[in-house]
Amino acid sequence: MAQVGYVRVSSVDQNTARQLDGVSLDKVFEDKVSGATTDRPQLQAMLEYVREGDTINVHSIDRLARSLADLLSLVESLTSKGIAIHFHKEQLHFTGEHSAMQKLMLSMMGSFAEFERSMIKERQREGIAKAKEAGVYKGRVKTVNDDQIRAFIAEGNSYRKAAESLSVSLSTVQRAMKVVA
Repeated sequence: MAQVGYVRVSSVDQNTARQLDGVSLDKVFEDKVSGATTDRPQLQAMLEYVREGDTINVHSIDRLARSLADLLSLVESLTSKGIAIHFHKEQLHFTGEHSAMQKLMLSMMGSFAEFERSMIKERQREGIAKAKEAGVYKGRVKTVNDDQIRAFIAEGNSYRKAAESLSVSLSTVQRAMKVVA
């Protein structure tokens, strides 16, 4: 029966030290990516690792999921396999036992996490719009220009090969080629 920790921050430059500090753990999984989806490498590794009788320790609900649907799905899936989840900040512990109060608290706290994420995105969009109006925001600087992409394709390479070789997304290659068409 392992004590497993899951730690997440949204970006590489953020510090995870405050999460689960002082909690005795057998193994820790740490992601430095957005919690918008469950498609996170260390979350998926943890889900593969845990077994019946294990307890997953998470600093707070929003570290596990920023979507209520994802949160409820994760908790239900894990507890149905006999894996407990302990959210330290909220002092909630889920073992699969059906408690109306626990279900209510999980749903409320998950809703707050989802709401907070949507507010962050809204403020970000507003900030970008204001910066564009002021002429300050120009978007991300291109690492490869469209002419380089078109030249690579002209050499007989596929769109996918161009994207991979030039370290850009497939949609960037398609956009560059659309300009020509």
